Amino acid sequence: MNLRISGEPALFAVWAVALIATLSVLFIGEVLGQTPCVLCWYQRAFMFPLAVILGIAAWRADFGIRIYAISLAAIGAGIALYHLGLYIGLIPEAIQPCTADGPSCTDENQLFLGVPIPLLALAAFLAIIFLLRAAQPETET
Repeated sequence: MNLRISGEPALFAVWAVALIATLSVLFIGEVLGQTPCVLCWYQRAFMFPLAVILGIAAWRADFGIRIYAISLAAIGAGIALYHLGLYIGLIPEAIQPCTADGPSCTDENQLFLGVPIPLLALAAFLAIIFLLRAAQPETET
């Protein structure tokens, strides 16, 4: 399937995904008081800049952002996939990066509205990649 989304609305849609994901994790952490685990912090390190640079790109209609944003989103998706593997038990806990001093990467705090937070993060990163790959500048006729 070769889906193409033309024009600035495509960039605004990608920015909206990154912004909603960023505001959601801030809500979970700051309002609900759930302390993020180590892997959540790593995922935030890749999502937060996306909300900024994609907003600027949408404002400027800069489709050149795709290479940079896809790179950030792909790394973030990899971390989220690893985190999800830990959460569902595919990866043994022996290599879990979370320490006994902080929040666990696999406990019930990793759920939001019944859905694992790593799965939500993975979905957001994959949506950003998909939308950026589909986004095309408007062609002039």
